[in-house]
Amino acid sequence: MSQAVSSPLYAAIDLGSNSFHMLVVRHIDGSIQTMAKIKRKVRLAAGLDENNALSQEAMQRGWDCLSLFAERLQDIPKQNIRIVGTATLRTATNVEVFLTKAKQILGYPIEVISGEEEAATIYKGVAHTSGGIGRRLVVDIGGASTELIIGEGFDAKALTSLKMGCVTWLERHFKDRQLNAHNFNQAIQAAKDTLQPILEQYTQLGWDVCVGASGTVQALQEIMLAQGMDEVITHAKLKRLQKQAMLADHLEELEIEGLTLERALVFPSGLSILIAIFELLNIDAMTLAGGALREGLLYEMVDELRQDDIRARTIASVQTRYQLDNEYGEQVARLAQQMLASCGGSEWIEEPQAETLLISAAKLHEIGLTIDFKKGGEHSAYLLQHLDLPGFTRAQKHCLAELTRRYREHLTSLPEQHALSGTSAKRLLRLLRLAVLLTHRRTPELEPDIHLTANGDQLTLSIDTTWLQANPLTAAELEIEVHRQSDIGWPLVIGS
Repeated sequence: MSQAVSSPLYAAIDLGSNSFHMLVVRHIDGSIQTMAKIKRKVRLAAGLDENNALSQEAMQRGWDCLSLFAERLQDIPKQNIRIVGTATLRTATNVEVFLTKAKQILGYPIEVISGEEEAATIYKGVAHTSGGIGRRLVVDIGGASTELIIGEGFDAKALTSLKMGCVTWLERHFKDRQLNAHNFNQAIQAAKDTLQPILEQYTQLGWDVCVGASGTVQALQEIMLAQGMDEVITHAKLKRLQKQAMLADHLEELEIEGLTLERALVFPSGLSILIAIFELLNIDAMTLAGGALREGLLYEMVDELRQDDIRARTIASVQTRYQLDNEYGEQVARLAQQMLASCGGSEWIEEPQAETLLISAAKLHEIGLTIDFKKGGEHSAYLLQHLDLPGFTRAQKHCLAELTRRYREHLTSLPEQHALSGTSAKRLLRLLRLAVLLTHRRTPELEPDIHLTANGDQLTLSIDTTWLQANPLTAAELEIEVHRQSDIGWPLVIGS
């Protein structure tokens, strides 16, 4: 009997200015599956003196952390490991002292990458894990540097690494640990001065969407979600969080709902930099990217994962892993799209990402059946909420979960979600339920001829009478569906 070959492991280690990170993954079914995430707050940048030499204490903190990482590297093929150092190791005058011992501990070479190479790798990580079309502006605020990139697809058009970060700004502008207007204004203005040289180039290039990567933006999003806001970062929300921070007099007293203790120290400095970026570049909104530097390093090592449509790759990977009926998923998606178009398309559901979410829900709605039929919808919701789905934001995963939870039988109103307006999400659910109901014979040739029209929330489904007479079970189920939707205030009428 042949033995199953285990998937190879890959590791990416990022020796950052604030934290050291290690990400271990395996490549399986056209996707990356996280096996371990290890993070230690080393605060390397805080160990630089006025001559940019690293203190013995800071280096020792780094070596102690790498001793832990070394254990996990033992069983990973050498060619599947990448270790990089960033801003602080670029700056440190005694970097060779640190690197010599670090290499002895790990047993592998460490590349100290340039700011431009760091920006390029961050962009690859974002491009491989975040959906959306058009030109994107990527912002990554690290401990000692901030990377800004404009790119489209997998190609970066502008790459910049600036010498400011949440640790260096903490030491420079919040050294007295006071959370007052003077310190914040000083930090914001200094960040604007640092950004000024790239302003013209970035404004001229322009962008369609803005995404933030790494710790500062992730911490902000966690705070906003904990406080009942949606996941989209705006200037108004940043200023609101600045006011919350200033309710405390000192950094040590900082308490904001959703802010973790380990992030609290560098939160005001990271927030100041982000406010400056929003104001100077006139950014409307920002969402959190699915990955950054470490993901970029990993995707560079796995050739098979280089393809343009991240969401398509994610769906294909899930379909393979859970042995879904791809042809049927396509059939449901096609009919749902057809019904959306006949209802008025983007005039009926305005958000551009809505159609993608409808198609994704249609292709993945049966995933819960791999666990159990009776609670198929509940299982679908759980899996889609908790699976790693590159290309989909946290809010979009939640929306997919709530749609697939209700794809058949019992119908309840959707809970609050932040991917779409309540009206749009409700309309997607109605289309998904009808598409599943009308394709239950699982063969496109056996589908009825239908035409769906919308007048606001009233749907009228015109369907071939002869087909209904030949398919009495579906006719009965449609009758039940009319009552289900109409009973919760979503009028549905069947005509011929």
